[in-house]
Amino acid sequence: MAELPTPLQIAAALSRRVVGQNEAVREMSVALAKKLANLRVGNILMIGASGSGKTTLMRAVEELLAANPALALRSTVLRVHANVLGEEAEIGLPGEKLLTRLLERARQQLGPDAPIEGILSQATHGIVFVDEVDKIRAFVGGQASIAGIRAQEALLTLIENEAVPFRLPDWAGGQRITVDSSELLFVCAGAFEGLYDAVFHRVTAGQDKGVLKPVTVVEEGRVHEELQFSLRDWMRSEDLFDYGITPQFLSRFDAVVLLEPLAEEHLLRIFLQGVDSGLRQSQAYFASQGVKLDVTDAAARRIVREAAKQPRLGARALKEVFRRVIRGHEFDPRSAAGSEGRLVVDAPDVDRALALLRRRGDSALSSAGWDAGNSGRAPS
Repeated sequence: MAELPTPLQIAAALSRRVVGQNEAVREMSVALAKKLANLRVGNILMIGASGSGKTTLMRAVEELLAANPALALRSTVLRVHANVLGEEAEIGLPGEKLLTRLLERARQQLGPDAPIEGILSQATHGIVFVDEVDKIRAFVGGQASIAGIRAQEALLTLIENEAVPFRLPDWAGGQRITVDSSELLFVCAGAFEGLYDAVFHRVTAGQDKGVLKPVTVVEEGRVHEELQFSLRDWMRSEDLFDYGITPQFLSRFDAVVLLEPLAEEHLLRIFLQGVDSGLRQSQAYFASQGVKLDVTDAAARRIVREAAKQPRLGARALKEVFRRVIRGHEFDPRSAAGSEGRLVVDAPDVDRALALLRRRGDSALSSAGWDAGNSGRAPS
């Protein structure tokens, strides 16, 4: 039997793809080590702005398991959008649909000729990643959301380790059985838009007004006072209840992880080294056209600085900014490269592209936004 990886080894593997989220990586590594050892694992709720790395972390988990057949056969990974659960909740089938997807995914891993008992065992020891879980709020704008309530209740049925009635798909016999969901690991994630502002309001102007004290800051020889707010320091369970996450649902998560805002050095690493970075994708495209694409260090840092102005988009802002820099060369790469077959993007190229964009006024990027783990100066 293959030796199971330690949490340190799992974290090292995940960190090759996930940047700047040490706490989330550590929490996931410990949970995965326990799961691979067939131990009970607490569920995880991740809160972080779009582009902060939630989905990237789960893809890294999938890659880690798939790279080692001995590990892959220990866990099936299913990713599902919370909105899908909400839609299925309206017809009363979200739990059954979720179990069916797990069963189909396990069958893909084990093969169509695998015995149903083995497929069931594989599926019921799986990992379920529910993305954008903040979209199944129990109420929105002060009004009850029936679909959100039903979706949370359906997940609760599976999370609470109950015996779940389930009809097998036709290819598995079609009979009704009872499924033990106690070994499933649920990882739910969402951006929770508006949560940052709600908590900031509570501690500065709401019921807890005055608890956040200004601090004295010396900056460039000048002394002034400012509020330094971090959602990590001030968020409490009641804030999530007010957001629309029911107490019963929240209580099923052993860990609530707030992802960190991505600093410029993190964005730079993602841009230059990320598996899915816009730079790597563009380099692959230009290479297919016989052109070598390079970006100077100064240009990369200029792109990163521009992307960092968009905290709401996180790493996704990198692709948005770089797309605006490179798109003018994509139609005719060889002419852009010249006789040497090499196209070098420098800082002045970035500045010209961004200046042209501003003159046109067609930027899709918005500098407004929040980050679930944001810390530093409070919003004005």
